[in-house]
Amino acid sequence: MHLNPYGEYAVLLAASLANDWPPDRAGVEQRTREMGMTMFFPPASGDHAGVRRVVDDWLEIVDAPAPEQRAALLNVQMAQAAAYPRLTDHDGEGWHLHYRDADDSLPFVLRAIISVGTSLHLVTRGMHRLGRCAADPCTNVVVDVTRNGRQRFCSVRCANRAAVRRHRART
Repeated sequence: MHLNPYGEYAVLLAASLANDWPPDRAGVEQRTREMGMTMFFPPASGDHAGVRRVVDDWLEIVDAPAPEQRAALLNVQMAQAAAYPRLTDHDGEGWHLHYRDADDSLPFVLRAIISVGTSLHLVTRGMHRLGRCAADPCTNVVVDVTRNGRQRFCSVRCANRAAVRRHRART
């Protein structure tokens, strides 16, 4: 059995949804698959809007100005998605733990995965390693997964644009 920590991939999934919101439920489900989730969730009315609420709640955590506020917001999110851990063996992944009930909706599961994953990311890598892109006017979310903990831009394009601005300001 391995522990599924819902770490890096969960917070990267949240950033992906926040930075490029899918137009429908199928797009959300496709993104979850692209980011490593294998579970199937029966479609339900309101899934797309429910996942949007999860992402909007997560963005409050991204924009929280202090670690204490981030922790308080994450604690609320984890309490909303609380369930007993469950042993499961699905999709050829081997035995592992899920931190949710087996029959939960897509928005509920994403709230659980994203809140636990974000919490694990921040406590293991540092409470400062989540924020917005430093290249004005970009507002994309940046999940810092670098070794040195100094990622400030959402993409190479934004980093290059900021470097050009700095260079032009010096000349």
